[in-house]
Amino acid sequence: MRRVPQFVVLGLASWALVGGRGALAAQESPSAAAFGLLTSLVGHWKGVFRGTDIALTYTLTANSSALMEESRPKSEPVMITMFTVDGDHLIATHYCSARNQPHMKTEAITQRPTRQVTFTLERVTGMRTPDDWHNTGLVIILEDKDHLTQEWTYQVKGETGKNVFHFTREPDGVGS
Repeated sequence: MRRVPQFVVLGLASWALVGGRGALAAQESPSAAAFGLLTSLVGHWKGVFRGTDIALTYTLTANSSALMEESRPKSEPVMITMFTVDGDHLIATHYCSARNQPHMKTEAITQRPTRQVTFTLERVTGMRTPDDWHNTGLVIILEDKDHLTQEWTYQVKGETGKNVFHFTREPDGVGS
């Protein structure tokens, strides 16, 4: 029996893996593509809201199945928002400095988003009264690879409002 040179076997294996990745990418669900859009945010961002400097850091965690956003308003408590895929939706849980946790979800994602993902409130935990301040939605808009807008809607004592934040990506190594 004739032996096949090892470089031929390795070459065929590499070709199969590359071809397999292309096939997997072609089969990626729209919700996985939306999560991929959000993972493009990984890194450090800066912004200013009503005179307060805000630093955002995006980190992939849990074997790249969850994206963590850490929001650090200067001289204010840190907040965390966790994003992940749940079937044909994305979910976001915001751990707010108001000491509540809005659980938000996208509509069923049927097409690959190009620059915007919208979350609406499903439920909120940790509120003492229904009148407590809490976020009710989030729109993430990727203006381009270095500019991000977040539109947070909220409710307090039956009144609604919106806060719009603009962020710029910081160069690698900045913001840590």
